[in-house]
Amino acid sequence: MNAVIFDLDGTLWDAMDPICSAWAAALERSALPHIALTREFLSGCMGKTPEEIGALAFPDAPRAEREAEMQKLYEYENELLCHCGGILYPRLPETLAALAQKYALFVVSNSQDGYVQAFLHWSGLTCFRDIEMAGRTGLDKGANIRLVMERNGVTKAVYVGDTQGDADAAAKAGIPFIFTEYGFGSVKDAAARIASLPELPAAVEKIFAEQ
Repeated sequence: MNAVIFDLDGTLWDAMDPICSAWAAALERSALPHIALTREFLSGCMGKTPEEIGALAFPDAPRAEREAEMQKLYEYENELLCHCGGILYPRLPETLAALAQKYALFVVSNSQDGYVQAFLHWSGLTCFRDIEMAGRTGLDKGANIRLVMERNGVTKAVYVGDTQGDADAAAKAGIPFIFTEYGFGSVKDAAARIASLPELPAAVEKIFAEQ
């Protein structure tokens, strides 16, 4: 089975505005010392694990208190995203429909558990066969990519994402990486680069043809 595995933020949608709203509301209620919330801070968190983000948001808080506060924040964020959603990148449903005719589709994110589910609930997309998140397994993204591949019988895959962390995860999983230039980050090397989603099917087909 050949598969296309996706990152979420900066790849399938941009949920920065509702995430900013969720964080602002949660931090206003928090008694723990925390960083000053800016859009730049949250943009820099994209692609990081929940544990890494918690350490950045509450750098002076004891770990147990920090993790409890992040759990409350993420629960609020997930609930908000279920109702408010984000911005799907242009031509996403059509691109996924075209890919699903030839390949199995999956999502692997470094997010908290519940985040990908919120995306699926709000978007109504049903084309993904399986999902995984660092917040559910405790594994890094490369390990989660391999986990999804193994439990679904995937023999060949590409990973689509927008950060160097995504590129590194694909390398760790031993699969080619496609960089979305419209996302949040930058990368040094990629098997292919796309400026928009409609370019993705051709890029995927070319990579599989060369393997």
